[in-house]
Amino acid sequence: MRALRHKLPALAPLLLAAACALKDPPVTSDIQRDSMSNANVPAAWTADGAVAGSVQGNWVASFGDPALVALVDEALVYNANLRVAAARVEQAAAYVRVAGGELYPAATFLARPGGKLGGDGSGLKGWIVSASWEIDLWGRVRYGVRAAQDQYASALADAQYARQSIAALVVKAWFGAIEAQQQYDLATEMIRHADQLRELARQRLRIGGGTEIDVGNADVSAQTYRDAARQMKLVRDQSIRALELLVGRYPAAELAVPGKFGPLPAVLPAGVPSELLERRPDVIAAERRIAAAFDLQKQANAARLPRVNLSAGLLSVSSELFLLADRDNPTWSLGAGILLPLFQGGALQAQADLRTGEQNQALASYGQIALQAFGEVENALSAESALRERELLLSQAATENERLFALQTVRYKVGSGDLRGVAQQQLVYVSSRSTLLRVQSEQRMQLANLYLALGGGLTPAPRQSATVPASTSGPSVPAQ
Repeated sequence: MRALRHKLPALAPLLLAAACALKDPPVTSDIQRDSMSNANVPAAWTADGAVAGSVQGNWVASFGDPALVALVDEALVYNANLRVAAARVEQAAAYVRVAGGELYPAATFLARPGGKLGGDGSGLKGWIVSASWEIDLWGRVRYGVRAAQDQYASALADAQYARQSIAALVVKAWFGAIEAQQQYDLATEMIRHADQLRELARQRLRIGGGTEIDVGNADVSAQTYRDAARQMKLVRDQSIRALELLVGRYPAAELAVPGKFGPLPAVLPAGVPSELLERRPDVIAAERRIAAAFDLQKQANAARLPRVNLSAGLLSVSSELFLLADRDNPTWSLGAGILLPLFQGGALQAQADLRTGEQNQALASYGQIALQAFGEVENALSAESALRERELLLSQAATENERLFALQTVRYKVGSGDLRGVAQQQLVYVSSRSTLLRVQSEQRMQLANLYLALGGGLTPAPRQSATVPASTSGPSVPAQ
């Protein structure tokens, strides 16, 4: 056994030197060329509203709302979907360690006690220590290890994109809940106006200047606004429950939300299209899947070639019932073997073809994700720019309709107008205010969509519970 220990270190470098070098997976430029052959990526975003400059991290803080930042941080810790994503990262890290174990010799120990404990009455007893090691001449094992590392990098990037997506969902749910609260407040305000008009209609009926029809219409209008307020309260509660679920709380509709929107933040720099694919975690994950598929295809090809194995053993055997032949005890052995697959019904070739198909699928999926990323940025930029213009127009319209509603009410009070004109103007005013609130909410949601589409990071960075495997080739996953 001592001689074996001296021989193996001398043999290992020679055998490893004879092993073939691994081929590198496709580079980013080749992937983009092959997967987006019909897409001419411009030097700058084509939609209006893009701001020059590098994309910044921690975009949630740009809204200037500490309560929102706290909710996002809470969601990053307690959201159930993120816990699932984190578990997938841990699984991928474990697969790397499993695959890497094949690079090293495997050793086993077997002992037989003899006597009654032997179970067969042979009286044989002894022990054996055996070891085997596959010389990875063609890279079958190393390709498998690298594929597992690429899959880990893909899972890690997917988890980081899931964090960004959850953050964007929390932001949008927060502004949706604020809008619902303001819509409810608007409906409550309209109830107050409707009650005042109803009381005014009754007064005019008592003094002879009104009609039963006006009183009835005022009653119907008041009840209609009460119904609208009840619906808005339901929408508000459901919006708050959805937000509570995102942050991992029980959906009790108890979360307090502000009664109005904060100042609209400025649009952060959008960078340039050519940088997007190197920054977005979902695109990086897709590229790592291409690398993993490439490695698995090479592994399948290597599986068709001969395997060379070294083996060693140390054995000690004796018997209580008969005398064994004279021999050194314990004894050791050293050997080598070759395994060559001759015929398996085409299974190995089919496995290689399967991996080739998976590689083509990963390449096509990359192109789909990349083009979708470009589309999300362009659409978000365009929508955000249009919403800013709409907000200005609707704000002016709402102010004017509020003034007209007040004038119509005064005219009715002094007897120079009818209730129908007041009710119509009230509907116009409510509609303009409600639409303005919807646009203001949508503005902030589109900003969240834009920041998510740009791949901006989040801070603080997540804690990694899984052991990080060896570094992989290709673009790095951006820190969050």
